[in-house]
Amino acid sequence: MRLKITHRTEYRYDAPVPYLLQRLRLLPMSGHTQTVSSWAIKIDGAREEVRFTDHFGNDTRLVSAEGGHTTITLEAHGEVTTRDTAGVSGPHQGFAPLWLFGQETPLTAAGDGIRELAASVGEGTDIERLHGLMGAIRERVAYKPGTTSAVTPAEEALALKSGVCQDHSQIFAAAARVMGFPARYVSGYLMMDATVEQAASHAWAEAHVGGLGWVAFDPANGISPDERYVRVATGRDYRDASPVSGILLGQAQEKLAVTVTVEQ
Repeated sequence: MRLKITHRTEYRYDAPVPYLLQRLRLLPMSGHTQTVSSWAIKIDGAREEVRFTDHFGNDTRLVSAEGGHTTITLEAHGEVTTRDTAGVSGPHQGFAPLWLFGQETPLTAAGDGIRELAASVGEGTDIERLHGLMGAIRERVAYKPGTTSAVTPAEEALALKSGVCQDHSQIFAAAARVMGFPARYVSGYLMMDATVEQAASHAWAEAHVGGLGWVAFDPANGISPDERYVRVATGRDYRDASPVSGILLGQAQEKLAVTVTVEQ
């Protein structure tokens, strides 16, 4: 499937910003599940300082702004041809060793709730157990925007019984690690059936299964990703794979507007 994607992020400030530094993970890469036909990033109000591939294999850009800007706009757009691989994204690659994805982070630390969730998964093959985990998360955690934030840990989101795709993915990663699977967070895009324009990008999780490599699961939708999904960045949790993150000096208040369009 050939998908056309535009991801626009606009920051507005109520006072001039003396200095800002942002890290962008907005460039998908060709691989087992997709081929990037074209991709570009347009930056207004800031400048690119450096580009590199981070230790998780993500194409990363650092951009900065200084001198009193009040508006900064980032727009990523391009076309990607995707393939349905039944969720299998291939063998482990990159500088980060596989064992690193078996360790928890502050956002994916397992408390009593995560451990109980992992223990509730029945017997079966590795794939059957991971599908069981995905189903259990979907049943227990309702999709409800506004109940969590970017810094909500998986354990807290599970206790709240509500959240968004970020929370579903981090809960899956945390529980899968308790079950003995290396697991990681994936950020990217999803072509939705009912709408072209979306308010944010998407996220799901992957577990490493012997003989298959990384296998993807989307608890928010209850499926393994297919040709409607475009992967952009991976990491141990949201912080490692977030599309945009950074620091701001000064007292200016920030207003963020995000628009994502994904269409065939």
